[in-house]
Amino acid sequence: MSPSQGPTINRATGLKEIEPHHRIDVPRLESFLREQLDDLEGPLEVKEFRGGQSNPTYYLSDGRTQWVLRRKPPGALIASAHAVDREFRILSALHATGLPVPRTRLLCDDPEIVGTMFFVMDFVPGRVLTDPLLPDQSPAERRQIYDSKIRTLARLHQIDYEAIGLGDYGKPGNYFARQIHRWTRQYTQSEAGRIPAMERLIEWLPHNIPSEDSTSITHGDYTLTNQIVHPTHPPDPSHPHDPLHPTHATRTMQTDPGELQNSVKVQKCKSVDM
Repeated sequence: MSPSQGPTINRATGLKEIEPHHRIDVPRLESFLREQLDDLEGPLEVKEFRGGQSNPTYYLSDGRTQWVLRRKPPGALIASAHAVDREFRILSALHATGLPVPRTRLLCDDPEIVGTMFFVMDFVPGRVLTDPLLPDQSPAERRQIYDSKIRTLARLHQIDYEAIGLGDYGKPGNYFARQIHRWTRQYTQSEAGRIPAMERLIEWLPHNIPSEDSTSITHGDYTLTNQIVHPTHPPDPSHPHDPLHPTHATRTMQTDPGELQNSVKVQKCKSVDM
C-alpha cells in the first residue's frame, strides 16, 4: 500500500488519538521495532483503535506498511486476565494452518518498551459489519458473507489442536458439564428472579449430556463484529480468497479463563458433519 492510499479502516473500528491513560513512548517503541521488523522503513505513526476491547489496541504505520499492536492495559490486573501472550500463541498456531487470521510478528514481555507486555501482528484491511441483518448488502452478498462465516468456523473445528502445539491449552474434557454448572451458577446468583422454564431446563440438562463427543477448537464469541469482511466484497477476481477474515482470535483471552466470551478455547463438543 502506498502512502497516498492510506489504510482501509472501518468506521466501527476507526482511529483516534491515543487516550491519555493509554499513552506510550512512541520513540522508544519505534527504536525497538526497527530492530525487530525488517519492513519498517519510514517514521512510525501510532494511533489507537476505537472500540470496546479490554486490551488497548494500536494502529502502527510507517506510511508504507501497517501493523497492529495489542498490549495489556496499565495498572493492577487480575493475574489471569488480559493474557496477550496466550492470544499471540493462538494466533501464531492458527495462522500456520492457513486459517485466515492475522500473521503475528513479535511478542515482547519487556515492560520498559510500552509499559506492559504486548505483541505486534499484521494489519488486515477490511470492514467490520455491526448489524447482523446486513441491511446495506444484497441478499446474494449476505448469503456469501454468512456462508463464508460458517465455512471458516468449520475449518477452525477441523484443526488438530495438538498437532499445532496447543495440546496443553484449555481444559479438554467435561465441557458440557462445566458449562452447565457455570450457567446454572450465574443464573442462581443473578437478581432476575426465578423463571419456571429455566428451572426445568436446569434440572433436565445434566441428565441429557451427549455421551459421544470430541475435542476441538471453537470460538467463544463468533459474531460479525469480531470478524473482518473483505474490503471489496463481493471479492474482486484479483483477490480470490475468502471474503471473511475472523479476528476472533485478535480478541482472545481478554477475560478470566473461566469465562467464555471473547476467547478461543479448546472445548469438548459433539462432532457434526458440516
